Amino acid sequence: MLRRLVNKEDTSMHDQVLAAQEGDEEAREYLISKYQPFIAKCASEVCKRYIDPKQDDEFSIGLIAFNDAIDSYVTDKGAAFLSFAKLIIKRRIIDFIRQQKSHVTLTSLDETHEEEEKMENSTEVRLSKEKFAEDMEAWYRREEIQEFQVHLQRFGLSFTEITDAAPKHVDARESAIRVASIIIGNKELRSKVLDKGRLPIKDLETHVDVSKKTLERNRKYIIALVIIMSGDYVYLKDYLKGVKV
Repeated sequence: MLRRLVNKEDTSMHDQVLAAQEGDEEAREYLISKYQPFIAKCASEVCKRYIDPKQDDEFSIGLIAFNDAIDSYVTDKGAAFLSFAKLIIKRRIIDFIRQQKSHVTLTSLDETHEEEEKMENSTEVRLSKEKFAEDMEAWYRREEIQEFQVHLQRFGLSFTEITDAAPKHVDARESAIRVASIIIGNKELRSKVLDKGRLPIKDLETHVDVSKKTLERNRKYIIALVIIMSGDYVYLKDYLKGVKV
């Protein structure tokens, strides 16, 4: 049954989001309109500059991401909606910036030929741009880890727990990665992990050549791997080389 909110200003965000998910377009429009400053702020944090809602593409990307966040938010996962939406917005904008790298660069580093001549030599220009690229990569990596930490919290896990739970031996880590890959490739198993936040050990036993004891010991680590493989974690996936994710 479609729920419609009469007085949206006096309604909790939880109920506003739920109503929008159930088809109340007025509730959706209200949320999108009310939180445009929030969307612009998220975009500005990524771009490290003021974002003009009327001119900057990054704001449009953030607006679409916010709308998608309304649809994909799961109210019983524990994370506040705005925290969840912020992750989605920042991730989409980061992706947009990466896609535009070959076309868009910051003015301070996109020197014209005349400006480059003012510098001592072309090597200085190259090194300057390389340093900027390295700094941006480091920033993206920090952002990704921060987002991953928030994502883990929705599953009652912490980054420290995952680090401590990581198998010490290479063979054991590779085995855990294979198990996570099997989960990703099986819709039912994947749903039980991502939607219910648990590792379906009994069901897994029929799909993997790993003992129940090993699955239980590596439960937290395998769940973390599934989160990484199912998400847009470019840098964290670097640690999963050799496995199709």
